[in-house]
Amino acid sequence: MADLSTQYLGLKLKNPLVPSASPLSKHLDSARRLEDAGAAAMVMHSLFEEKIEEEDARLARFFHQQSLGHGEAESFHPVPDNYSSYEEQYLEQLQALKASLEVPVIASLNGTTPGGWVSYARALQEAGADALELNVYYIPAGPGEDCCQVENRYVEVLQAVRETVTIPITMKLSSQFSSPVNFVKRLEGAGASGLVVFNRFYQPDIDLETLEVVPKLELSSSEESLLRIRWLAILYGRTSCSLAITGGVHNLRDVLKSLLVGADVTHMCSALLRRGPGHLAMVLKSLNEWLDEREYEPVEQMKGSVSQHNATDSAAFLRANYVNVLDSYRPPPGVHW
Repeated sequence: MADLSTQYLGLKLKNPLVPSASPLSKHLDSARRLEDAGAAAMVMHSLFEEKIEEEDARLARFFHQQSLGHGEAESFHPVPDNYSSYEEQYLEQLQALKASLEVPVIASLNGTTPGGWVSYARALQEAGADALELNVYYIPAGPGEDCCQVENRYVEVLQAVRETVTIPITMKLSSQFSSPVNFVKRLEGAGASGLVVFNRFYQPDIDLETLEVVPKLELSSSEESLLRIRWLAILYGRTSCSLAITGGVHNLRDVLKSLLVGADVTHMCSALLRRGPGHLAMVLKSLNEWLDEREYEPVEQMKGSVSQHNATDSAAFLRANYVNVLDSYRPPPGVHW
């Protein structure tokens, strides 16, 4: 049997299959099932600063303003003894996962303010996180904000958190940067230990009955992995950061392609939500069989072998492939142009 071990964020993992942030980490039972299925680490669901702020505002409204109009209640502001805040629940779940699982637990943080990024990152480290994934989900919609300001926001968040915590930090990136390789070098210089390629920006929808903008959650498909595979192939060999691919990794083929272009780990989310933790065990078994059939010893042997740096045709990941793809299209049977 092949050696599937890999290094990610300075952590030695038993294989490259890591469940990404999802509701599955909210419950000890599903987290244990993922570990039993072979998950090499666990990325927790994100801690959102907006939810903490919203809860604080709600508490202020209902607990600290309840005396309005009632003079005799001015000094009576009870908060239930058994009340547990959203932040407390997250930290308690992190501690519970650390106590129950043998694999590393990576906390995910989605902040909004400089102080929030720093204080919550510190709390996550103190609660026992083995590493920290920074999910800088930001839509630059202001017309006065240029690309340098957008990049600087990411770098400044990373630098502030890096000065606060000692655990490894990985940056979850969007694909929408003007020059990803240059930006990655900036993040590496600012202290990033790893990169997660790429964040999925969920798109709002329009309800045609009410004409309201509504949230819509669409799980990924394997086709989405191709964008990640392309850029990870370009990044491999150009950064010392650990590389993770997320978005569209559903089956053995997606995992193999990710490893061949240089991924240290492949994150799974949508496939596990659709099929359950047992799906990870099936992919892991197929990965072992594929490597054995082709006489790979360690999985490291194949990692990056089809990256841009090592590919027979390195231009295939660049513009030249665009023309070839267009010329390769053929109409389906029965369709005549």
